[in-house]
Amino acid sequence: MNALHVQELIPFLEAQAARTPVLLDVREAWEVALAPLAVPGVSTLHVPMGEIPARLAQVPATQPIIAFCHHGMRSAQVVAFLSQHGYPEVYNLAGGTHAWSTLVDPSVPCY
Repeated sequence: MNALHVQELIPFLEAQAARTPVLLDVREAWEVALAPLAVPGVSTLHVPMGEIPARLAQVPATQPIIAFCHHGMRSAQVVAFLSQHGYPEVYNLAGGTHAWSTLVDPSVPCY
């Protein structure tokens, strides 16, 4: 499984900017409201993990996808699912929003 450490995310997004990477937030709506993670210039698609199979068509297959959740466990499962369904370039954001708020952006609340 492809994984990116939270400290690798911004350089990765900058290097891949021409390919328009998408951040895939697989957390529940209450988690997104509590601790939104947004990167300027990068689109974020919110599809809770349990809705991925039904909403698969909304996840672009031709762009790099970086899935994330609170700690990285749900997003790892989503990355495996997307890979099994033919998505060629999907990454798990290791450590999720918790690691992001701890190591990159303390303005994102820990929960």
